[in-house]
Amino acid sequence: MAELRPGVFPATMQDPYADETTQPFWDAALEGRLLGYRCSTCGTFVMPPKPYCFTCQGTDFAWVELPGTGTVYTFTIVRHPLSPALAEVVPFAAGVIELDGTQGAGARMIANIVDVDLDTLQIGTRVKVVFDTVSDTLAVPRFAPV
Repeated sequence: MAELRPGVFPATMQDPYADETTQPFWDAALEGRLLGYRCSTCGTFVMPPKPYCFTCQGTDFAWVELPGTGTVYTFTIVRHPLSPALAEVVPFAAGVIELDGTQGAGARMIANIVDVDLDTLQIGTRVKVVFDTVSDTLAVPRFAPV
């Protein structure tokens, strides 16, 4: 396990174990870029990637670079360690981030919210992606206030 830091849920893997569909996401993360998986037929973002679009049932997709910013849609603060090994990292925030650059209600991503005052974090807080490089093959996307 990597070095434990308060407020940062530790990455439990050293490799994303990606397949041919998801590898572009992880390659971009290592470069500090956030990608979204968009249906080429109707434009719906499907995240995480699925073999078909839930809107039009299309099967043709393209990876699109996103701005890497968004808004906290919802969150929870974990104050009790789920295991003794997590005692050094609590409390931490986990949230759902509505990503900028996506259509309609927006694509959402679950992530650790870091470098934030947990007492003032609220729904609607503007955030930006920060990548935590865990290994040569894995950079974990997290979000921090803008």
